[in-house]
Amino acid sequence: MGRWLAGGKIRVPFAAPSRRTTVRQFFQKLWQDEHGQDIAEYAVMLAVILVIVIGTVRLIGTNANTIFSQVGSAIG
Repeated sequence: MGRWLAGGKIRVPFAAPSRRTTVRQFFQKLWQDEHGQDIAEYAVMLAVILVIVIGTVRLIGTNANTIFSQVGSAIG
């Protein structure tokens, strides 16, 4: 479990529910905590970029092969 200083106090973000904390309150705190969202957003952006790059490379690779074949046939 992560611990960090928040306003001079050590904060444990996902501590197990105590007797005073109900399971519902625990999941409400877990749902409202936004510390992990940045990582998820970066992962989605990386996936989109990879799809675009792979599509572009495949398209250019096919066209480049055709052009080189045509040039090779014209020369030889």
